Amino acid sequence: MENNAKQIITELATIQDYIRWASSLFVQEGLFFGHGTGNAHDEAVALVLYSLYQPYDLPITSFSSALTHSERQRLIERIEQRINERKPLAYMTNEMRFAGLSFFVDERVLVPRSPIAELIEQQFNPWLDPEQVHTILDLCTGSACIACACAYAFPDAEVDAVDISGDAVEVSTINRQKHQLQERLQLINTDLFTGIDSRYDLIVSNPPYVSAQELNQLPDEYHAEPRLGFAGGISGLDIVIRILAEAEQYLKQQGIVVVEVGSSSETLQQTFA
Repeated sequence: MENNAKQIITELATIQDYIRWASSLFVQEGLFFGHGTGNAHDEAVALVLYSLYQPYDLPITSFSSALTHSERQRLIERIEQRINERKPLAYMTNEMRFAGLSFFVDERVLVPRSPIAELIEQQFNPWLDPEQVHTILDLCTGSACIACACAYAFPDAEVDAVDISGDAVEVSTINRQKHQLQERLQLINTDLFTGIDSRYDLIVSNPPYVSAQELNQLPDEYHAEPRLGFAGGISGLDIVIRILAEAEQYLKQQGIVVVEVGSSSETLQQTFA
């Protein structure tokens, strides 16, 4: 590899050169893209610019800039790491954007990518009156991306965020601090509703919902994420059903429950027609 790296450093000189090279390698090696980017080119751009400490909106005119020897070496190492380890880009950059906000992430939590972000940005319209939302519960919070985004969307609300994983709560604490939500966001290390004694205007959750069969078939990049965040039992609905069965006693009279079920949606509809 040392001799090959020397040849690459000699042949590739600019930012654009490394983006093109990385993009081609990503396709050739069959990487999966679903943790912030949707294709090899966007993944290459994000990784190269991050590795060079450049903003993602760097003017394209700067892509022809020549790189130093050390910068080229760093890019080769990062690109090879992405290929060899199949580590999601968000874990390499320790950052993921969700609902327009930046969050710290690492291997202790799933990479944020829930479509619930769109509902939050719409303040769950038409199902909620934003002015009547004072208490929110986020179950299986992970990085606390949903909880933090809800705190922004409903500035007068108090938010409780729950996760059974102590590791996840540690990451949530980082993001609570990052967004200065210590006074409005409470983090709770518990199993779903265990120990909860409040009622909420909104209960929201992106729980584990991947079936056992599907879990074993996921691309390698998904297996870099914590299995606990995916495993929903044989059908994928073990956690979902628990939430739906218990949520009523924790809801206010006009409260709603929003639960992402992803690939288990068809099974859920068949089970509870």
